[in-house]
Amino acid sequence: MKISNLKSHILTACGLAILSLPTTHAEDVTMWGRTPDRNMINPEKAIPTEWDVEKGTNIKWVAQLGSKSYGNPIINNGMVFIGTNNEAHKDEKFQADAGVLMAFNEKDGKFLWQRISAKLPTGRVNDWPGEGLCSTVLCEGGKLYYCTNRCEVVCLDVSPGNPTYKEAWSTDMMKEFGVFPHNMTSCAILPYEDLIYIITGNGVDDTHKHVVSPNAPAIVCLKKSDGKLVWSDNSPLDHVLHGQWASPALAVVNGKAQIIAPEGDGWIRAYDARTGKIIWRFDSNPKDSVYPQTRNEIIATPVIYKNRCYIANGQDPEHGEGPGQFWCIDITKEGDISFEIDADPNATPPKIGEELVVPVNMAQRPKGKPNPNSGVIWHFSAIKTDAKTLNNSKLKTDQRMNRTIATAAIDPATGLLFVPDFSGFLHCLDAETGKHVWTHDLESPVWGSPLICDGKLYQGSENGMVSIFEVSKMDNKIAEHDMGSPVYSTPVFANGTLYVMTRDKLYAVSEKK
Repeated sequence: MKISNLKSHILTACGLAILSLPTTHAEDVTMWGRTPDRNMINPEKAIPTEWDVEKGTNIKWVAQLGSKSYGNPIINNGMVFIGTNNEAHKDEKFQADAGVLMAFNEKDGKFLWQRISAKLPTGRVNDWPGEGLCSTVLCEGGKLYYCTNRCEVVCLDVSPGNPTYKEAWSTDMMKEFGVFPHNMTSCAILPYEDLIYIITGNGVDDTHKHVVSPNAPAIVCLKKSDGKLVWSDNSPLDHVLHGQWASPALAVVNGKAQIIAPEGDGWIRAYDARTGKIIWRFDSNPKDSVYPQTRNEIIATPVIYKNRCYIANGQDPEHGEGPGQFWCIDITKEGDISFEIDADPNATPPKIGEELVVPVNMAQRPKGKPNPNSGVIWHFSAIKTDAKTLNNSKLKTDQRMNRTIATAAIDPATGLLFVPDFSGFLHCLDAETGKHVWTHDLESPVWGSPLICDGKLYQGSENGMVSIFEVSKMDNKIAEHDMGSPVYSTPVFANGTLYVMTRDKLYAVSEKK
């Protein structure tokens, strides 16, 4: 089965403003989601709404990337960092396929330097050709942390004034922890105090029937100072459906920091940030779902807002469309807080890969029953109010929540939540109740997440459009701009400039005063 594109992606009342934020420019964007709660909002004002790529109107500068770019631009200390592949051939001495971290000058887009990670010799099962660097970097205190395509966690010294980077340390998760990444390692690293957290990418083999390293960790906690292991967890074991490409988020509940990690078996687990002890766990799929028809993995990032976790599930875009689930979970609870628990706890679940070769009507289907300890506050799977089934697989795509790899965004001013799906629908919901407000057809698959800034929402799509909506209970599209190439990333606004990354270019947009 060809998997040709994704192996990537993906401060509110929790009081996270005091946690893990770097000493840097006040309006820099230094991590995926801007803050550890991963809510895609930005408090700045005067974000651009008008530009024209073809005419150059309000285009501050354009940087040439490789031919495929999936991560997101990070702006720190006057530099812009982005991951891509090596098709730009900026280094004449190294022309081979590789993952490339590029650095540009924030002011004028001048190319500064790049760091190349050669492809793994094991090939596409671990490091898919042409996919480049999918991880979004983390910058903090003059250091840059990211996951390479080689399943390494790398720390670079990128202190201001240095002409290039210096490598501080590197941890090879394949050699050190036995990780077998499926197709790509793409986690956007999460910081907390002196620690960082990484979802490893551990997954199945090229037959998609076996988890090669079931005992390898799904998540690791490392020291920022030297990359040494603090704790790890391998709870998914041999139940990883495909790969593990999500990124974790940080919550503080009753004074205790939780690392909330979506993992490859379709479960979300919350860990004590210091010890790695599991606080709660949540199955994002109905118990009777069947992979890959109705059981999904999770590629989206959790959003933490008012002691709640908001997250959707989905699959690798190469698997196409299908039903999805969006959950709002109470994260003050402990234990198994899933919507359902197994009706027969002694039943043996099907082995990974079996469901791929068995007709859906013959696949072994575990049965579920209501969980008395459920943490579900609300659940969105269908627009139709009379839909009876949890999966809603028989509903038309315009009447349901579909698979998604995108992360939601919640506007604190209005209480509105926005989440797009891979079928091309942007859903607006009430974050408190889950009530459906409106859905807009973007007429193209969506990979990236929405950005909320200055009362407006920005959403890119595979057809190369960036659509701008008013953040309101009315479906009001303000503008739409053709970027000329697919937009797989999330728009980023920093220091008065909007950054939109297409598959092969990075545009800095700034309206002239």
